[in-house]
Amino acid sequence: MAQRTTDNLKNFNVDLWKYDGQAGALIPLLQSAQDTYGYISEKAIDYISHITGIPSADIYGVVTFYAQFRTKPLGKYVIKVCNGTACHVNGAKTITDTINDELNIDYDETSDDGSFSLLSVACIGCCSLAPVIVINDETYGRLTPAKLRKILRTYKNKAKKETPGEDE
Repeated sequence: MAQRTTDNLKNFNVDLWKYDGQAGALIPLLQSAQDTYGYISEKAIDYISHITGIPSADIYGVVTFYAQFRTKPLGKYVIKVCNGTACHVNGAKTITDTINDELNIDYDETSDDGSFSLLSVACIGCCSLAPVIVINDETYGRLTPAKLRKILRTYKNKAKKETPGEDE
């Protein structure tokens, strides 16, 4: 993990170094920052502003305009709910409502403890398993609210055990 972060940081710095006043370079620079840090922080915006000469307010405007950019870090467990046709027909809304109820988060939000983020995706490509979610790299299909609650509680227990200083 540390190696990956170091490699990403090198790529981000190389992308900044390559910038030579090219028009249209802002989006790739922001994508590089997000790939490096997982989101685009104020510090990254200020750094890009310093390199490019584009005012920070203008960069922030671009970041908040495009849905692909995040200004907050994702949780440790990223839950992606498939909202493709098969999942929609087979209960994606119920799955989303169950997650909302169990974790108290909605789409594009992260739980207060930073453990969970909830994202909507157009299609995961597992239509025969609908409705489907992915938690980090693990796929869960043919979900029912009861099955999903059991899965989420397993992750909640994992998150609780992994948080230093938390009493059980």
